Amino acid sequence: MRGTSPHTQTGDRDRMYKLNHIEGQEPSFGRFTRSVRSSHDQVAQALGNDILAGILPPGEKLPQEAEILARFGISRTVLREVFKTLTAKGLIVSKTRVGTSVLDSSHWNFFDADILAWKSSQGFDVDFLRDLAEIRVAIESAAARAAAERRSDADIAELRHHLAGMRDATDSARDFAEADLQFHKAIGRASGNALMRSLSAVIETALMASFRMSSPVNEAEEHQTSVRGHAQIVDAIEARDGERAARAMRDIIGHGVSRIEKNRVPQKRRK
Repeated sequence: MRGTSPHTQTGDRDRMYKLNHIEGQEPSFGRFTRSVRSSHDQVAQALGNDILAGILPPGEKLPQEAEILARFGISRTVLREVFKTLTAKGLIVSKTRVGTSVLDSSHWNFFDADILAWKSSQGFDVDFLRDLAEIRVAIESAAARAAAERRSDADIAELRHHLAGMRDATDSARDFAEADLQFHKAIGRASGNALMRSLSAVIETALMASFRMSSPVNEAEEHQTSVRGHAQIVDAIEARDGERAARAMRDIIGHGVSRIEKNRVPQKRRK
């Protein structure tokens, strides 16, 4: 059991403050909107946030079972299921006669929708957003190219519909973000590739984070630039020009990252 020294008690209070601060942040759209959650989901998110925020750093053992049960008021059955969930996501590992400890971040599954949502609730640094952008460029440019080859008339109509939603959202960052998200997900569907569609959580997280940091709706010229860039993607897909569609997708993702970097305090790229 952990001791109950004044230092430990202060650390526990700091931990709970940080956790409450993290959970109090509300994402703005999509699957990240708060909804009714089970005890399992709430505890998994709380412990997951502790790990992602470094409150429980890699190599550290999780608190004793009795401590966690008392903290959350849950049953041992629920806690076992929580540990299974966190283990499957690569956050923790349990060893006989050793206990349960936090794994290094190299094991964390950042493609997992829950991990992305939890990390988003804490806020992304620019380095992580660049990482997201690189993945998006690799996946979405390929999806745009495939969509140009396989798209149907219905796909083009849907893309035009979402593009119109982006164009009309001149004073609502949320409306623009919703239309933008649906636009990119529609391209995934039009690609005909099930794996590309399944990575929509990465796209959604990146879009949500970018709009939190710098929404083009706040600037008329940037809003128009973004809409034009998305229109070029649709035009290329409709013309069945895969290379042009992929290039237009790379350009629009790069435009979003450049806006974030321009509006954030410069940070040194990690080595």
